[in-house]
Order: sequence, then C-alpha cells, then structure tokens
Amino acid sequence: MGPLAGLKVVDLTTSYAGPTASMYLADLGADVLKIERPGGDDARAWGPPFASGTSAWFASANRNKRSICLDLRLPRGREVLTKLLDSADVFLQNANPSKLEKLGIDPVIVRSRNPRLIYCALSGFGLDGPDAGLPGYDLVAQARSGLMSVTGEAGRTPQRVSTALSDIVTGMCAALAISAAAVRQATTNQGETIDVSLLDTDLALMAPRLAAFHAGEPEPRPSGGTDSVLAVYQPFEAADGSMVVAVGNDQMWLRLCAALGLDDLAADETLSDNEGRRARRSEIAGRIADVLRTRPVEHWLSVLAAAQVPSAPVQSLSSVVADPQVAHRGSLLPVPGSNGQLVSVRSPFRLASIADPVNIRFPEVGEHTVEILAELGYSDDDRADLLRTGAARAQQDVAHV
Repeated sequence: MGPLAGLKVVDLTTSYAGPTASMYLADLGADVLKIERPGGDDARAWGPPFASGTSAWFASANRNKRSICLDLRLPRGREVLTKLLDSADVFLQNANPSKLEKLGIDPVIVRSRNPRLIYCALSGFGLDGPDAGLPGYDLVAQARSGLMSVTGEAGRTPQRVSTALSDIVTGMCAALAISAAAVRQATTNQGETIDVSLLDTDLALMAPRLAAFHAGEPEPRPSGGTDSVLAVYQPFEAADGSMVVAVGNDQMWLRLCAALGLDDLAADETLSDNEGRRARRSEIAGRIADVLRTRPVEHWLSVLAAAQVPSAPVQSLSSVVADPQVAHRGSLLPVPGSNGQLVSVRSPFRLASIADPVNIRFPEVGEHTVEILAELGYSDDDRADLLRTGAARAQQDVAHV
C-alpha cells in the first residue's frame, strides 16, 4: 500500500513536471485522481513515438493514477472540481496564475474552503515576481537559470541537457515538499501552500556553480564537461569508445597514477592536491588521455575498478537498457498491455516495505469518471446529467470528442 496510502491527491496538472510529482506520490501509495479536459493531458499528443496510439512520454509519467474528465469551462464541471477539492488532502495545479481566480482555484479561495488542504502550485517562474505570469517550459528554465551556459562543447553554442531535466526534478521537489506537508497534516490537520517552479529548480541544480562564481571563480563557459571543481573529473576517449574518470580526493589521484603507470605525476608535489591539479588540468588530462586511448574501454574499467578509481563507460540508450545493474534493479517497468513497446522508469527510491513496485497502466482519458463521481456522492441521475451536458466525460464519450 505504501506510506502515503489513504492520501487523496487531486492532480490538475498537464505536461510533465506535475504528472511526475503525482506519479511519485502514487508510487508511495497515494490515490491520485488525474483531472483532464476533454482533449486530455497535453503530453498525450507528444510524439512520435506512439505505441498503439499512446505517447511514450505520456506513459512514462502517468502510472498508478485514475482519470476523471471534466470540462471546467462549464459551471457544473467546476462544481465537480470544487467537491473534489473539498474532500482532498492534496491539490496540484500548473495553470497560469491569471487563470486561477477565473476557475476559482487560487490558493486563497480553495484553502478557505478546505484549510487542511495541501495546495501545490507548479509553474515556470513561481507565484510572485515580475515574471510570474510568463509561461515556462524545460528549455526556457535551462536557459534562464544559466544551466545551458555551462553545457556543451568548448567554443560551441550552449546546449540544453537533452532530457526533461527541469520538469523531472521539479516533480521530485514537489513530491518531497508535499510528503513533508502530509506528515504535519496527519498530526495537526494543518494545510500548506507550496510554490514550486522550473526556474527555482534549475537554480538549485546550479547551486555549486553559482556559489563558486559568487566566490570569485571566473564566468564558466561550455567545456565539454572538463571544467569541474575537481581534477581529474571528465570524459576521455579509449581505443574503442568514450569513458569518464572521476578523481574525488588526493589518495584517489595517487591510485589513478599507479594504475596508469604515471609515476612521475604521482611523485610531483605540485600535483598533490586538487588546487595544483586544477592549475595544470590540461597537461595532466593530456597525459591520461594518451594512456587511455591505447586500450579498450572494458580494459580500463577493469583496471580502474581494481584501483578503486570511479569510472564508467559513456553509454548510449541501447546500452543503458541492457545494463546488468539496471536490469538487476528492475529500473525499467514495462507498461502493462503494451507488448513491451512502452516502459516507465521506476521511482529513484526504494522502500523495504514495498518489495515490488506498483505498476498500474496509465489511465485513458475519463476512464474513471463515473467511478469517481459515485465516490463523491452523485446519484445515478446526477451522473447521467453531468455526462449528458458534457460537464463530465466518460472514456467512451471522450473518444468521440
């Protein structure tokens, strides 16, 4: 059941950050009710690839949820939303701040009706400030936070980290804050308003870079991953592919030199600490590169593992999905009913009390509308009226929209 069993979560978010947050809550046992408009979550149309009409992106962030389809443009659709929120423990939304009052779902209105509610607002730039009303996406946050300014090859155009980094980590942050608020809610019945933004998340990811710059470090530029505060901590080319080597302390440096036969570097007192190695980074990286390019990646991984120097191959996704450690950990979860075409990734936490992860297929739009309306106390006639007027849509109705 999970530690959040019994927690009722109403999720009005679309795209990726909010659905990721609510998926992690569902993985921990919460009952997540995904509210979708008749057209469905935006991410349902993100593709290709599609498998039997389903977006792989959408499937990756929406397991273990129930879907209710409401048309919030209609008063009776908003009425159902209000009833849901009056009995909910948690509410997530990522609507533009200008729409919140119009829909009657801004924090003040909602929490005045349900003071114990944990209200989580996800946005591009936060609930306040001069840019609170601007739309935000992962790309925009990576650019604005400075993250792109340090990513890419030296002398080339700054690059986006090529995954939905801002969205996924924002979802994790939201799930963390909600879980913390839920602990207090359970003991004091006190609610909370949580403000999580893509920009704030990416600023947090840039914390060491910002701290170093503030302390006098020169403005960083794209460098192909060779400019860490640590030396040596970067990619190299072996005889048959790319690999990384991570030297985290002075003893590790000595072990690396011994493993690679670079005894003169180990004996050089000016390289005995990280400051000295950073000053001569290009020189020592060149010496290491000369050695590594002489043998295959697997050879060096074995040598460095024996020397207890962290290293890894730079794997393509075709290698990642076949990685023995990934397989052993059960990190990829096949989406039920997809004949292996779709997977989601298991939550990055493991709880001993949840031996096997819950892996219920993503819901279709409005799949659970009738079921949830019944739980809210709507009679057969009321449910039929809501469906007839289009304020609520069941799965078979949505299919014809």
